Amino acid sequence: MTPPLKGVRVVELTHTILGPSCGMILADLGAEVIKVEPVDGDRTRKLCGFGAGFFGYFNRNKKSLALDSDAAEGRAVLTKLLESADVLIENFAPGSMAKRKLGPAHLEKINPRLVYCSLKGFLPGPYEKRPALDEVVQMMGGLAYMTGPSGRPLRAGTSVVDIMGGIFGAFGTVLALKQRERTGKGGLVESALFESVVFLMGQHLAITAMNGGAAPPPMPERVSSWAVYEIFNTADGQQVFIGITSDSQWKRFCEIFGQQELAADLRLATNNQRIEARPWLVPAVAEVFKRHDRAALEQLCLDADISFAPVARPQELFDHPHLLANGSLAPTTLPGGVQTRLPLLPFQMMGWRPPLVSDPPEIGQHNDEVLAALGYDAAGIGKLKTAGMLGPA
Repeated sequence: MTPPLKGVRVVELTHTILGPSCGMILADLGAEVIKVEPVDGDRTRKLCGFGAGFFGYFNRNKKSLALDSDAAEGRAVLTKLLESADVLIENFAPGSMAKRKLGPAHLEKINPRLVYCSLKGFLPGPYEKRPALDEVVQMMGGLAYMTGPSGRPLRAGTSVVDIMGGIFGAFGTVLALKQRERTGKGGLVESALFESVVFLMGQHLAITAMNGGAAPPPMPERVSSWAVYEIFNTADGQQVFIGITSDSQWKRFCEIFGQQELAADLRLATNNQRIEARPWLVPAVAEVFKRHDRAALEQLCLDADISFAPVARPQELFDHPHLLANGSLAPTTLPGGVQTRLPLLPFQMMGWRPPLVSDPPEIGQHNDEVLAALGYDAAGIGKLKTAGMLGPA
């Protein structure tokens, strides 16, 4: 299948996760994404701790142009690149692109067909000039409150809002390209962290409205819509999650696990009755599950067709049999030569899965290729190198 965005050129002026995740999605879908980095490389390349994997994961399938885009000679290169582009992605601080004369109004003059994707903390409004981070908006939007136990707000265990903002940025960009087919003009696409987390919280807003304004407690309080929806211990000292979410699943549980007494108990006939019985029912079910080791418990749950999951750690995904069988993990070489397997986009379209085409690039790996495509000959590229306009530094 021909990738749907083949022939679309994207210039990416981004950092960290929000912008790079948007660019990665467009690159995976076939766009030529040219990541313009400083001559010493995107600062994300140098992160340690939890940030050590950011660059390697969110920058596959891209080309790297390491360019001093604020110097006059480098700005001339960037301008020429933007004249040839279909899309620009940026996620710098509010107002910083305009100060560099790279805001939407500036670029509309040099390329009126350009789709300008701006990724920020907030959409237009009173907060639009505020700085923001993933964790900031998780706190501000109520996600941290709903994730941790009462009195202990807790951020989600991945950069869920950055990635969500990037997804909506890519979605808006693709729609803007479609609109450009009708009008011939580009325009501004905006996606933001705060509005993304509020979108995620919509189900809790709806619950609050349905409950006459009574706010839901945090998720660890387990005020569940189902009676059995918990983490349980196994005989071999592991933890598993099991959910029994319908009356038919309850009947199958009782049958497969040999719980005739529970099956006959009229107090447990319906899901809502079982919710009322949770204080004594959950401990009783926990004792049933604890008689089995994890492997046996998984097979029994499969036989009963009820939801089961081990409480896994991220590193266990490298060898997950389902992911290995369907090709969801792409063999990837990270900058510096580290070999690993990383997730592809989680969808298929008409049998096509967006593939890994190229590993995340080294600093300035595609300088000569990109510049040659813009019309620079070897002498012109040499002059830029001599002037210090091209990296790596």
